Amino acid sequence: MVEATKKNTKKAKKSSRAHGLITLAMPSSLSSEQFRTLRTNIQFSMVDKKLKSLAVLSATSAAGKSTVAANLAVTFALQGNQVLLVDCDLRRPSVHREFGIQNDEGLTNLLANHVGKGIDDYLHTSEVPGLSILTGGPVPPNPAELLSSNRMKQLETDVAERFDLVIYDTPPLLGFTDGQILSGRVDGSIFVVHFGEDTKEDVVKASDSLKMVNANVLGVVYNRAPGGQKEHSYYYGYQDEE
Repeated sequence: MVEATKKNTKKAKKSSRAHGLITLAMPSSLSSEQFRTLRTNIQFSMVDKKLKSLAVLSATSAAGKSTVAANLAVTFALQGNQVLLVDCDLRRPSVHREFGIQNDEGLTNLLANHVGKGIDDYLHTSEVPGLSILTGGPVPPNPAELLSSNRMKQLETDVAERFDLVIYDTPPLLGFTDGQILSGRVDGSIFVVHFGEDTKEDVVKASDSLKMVNANVLGVVYNRAPGGQKEHSYYYGYQDEE
């Protein structure tokens, strides 16, 4: 594995504590502990195969999946893993805002095959040792085509060899095929549900789309589930399919 620490790798600003990274801002909080529990459950869910790639999915755009993906990436990196967080929500990229970094160039530029540039030219390091970030880049006219391209598949293979874990933040499943495409290729997926907002119909439709590609859904994160705390609450569990 190769750490993304070459001199041409961009350095993220140390402003993430002002964003949604509760695992950095409040490491002793209940929510941070829940992310550590989520990390442990994910690790134990893969018995016969080592987890190398993980997609964070949701039915709708307001579920909070990008925040979950970012905090989960931080939690895995703090355990000593070399982690890459990739923003694949090419329609509304937001991972860069979670970490307070620029999104002038990113995944879309890398997939556009710019001559003389490789992945190291687009990676950002973070204040968390071992955590690298590949932002989404400019919004393209053909997100689904880019994510289903052979260049994207080759990128997935390349980064799986370089990092202990690659986490993909995806677009919402309803209305777009992007997340469905990725979920069928990664080792496992986590489904984020906004408690009290996402309807049962939304969840069922999203679940059906994942079944179509034989996605390996490891479990469900209930975002903002009531917990009696003055902070964001997360609950990890399995959802029965009907």
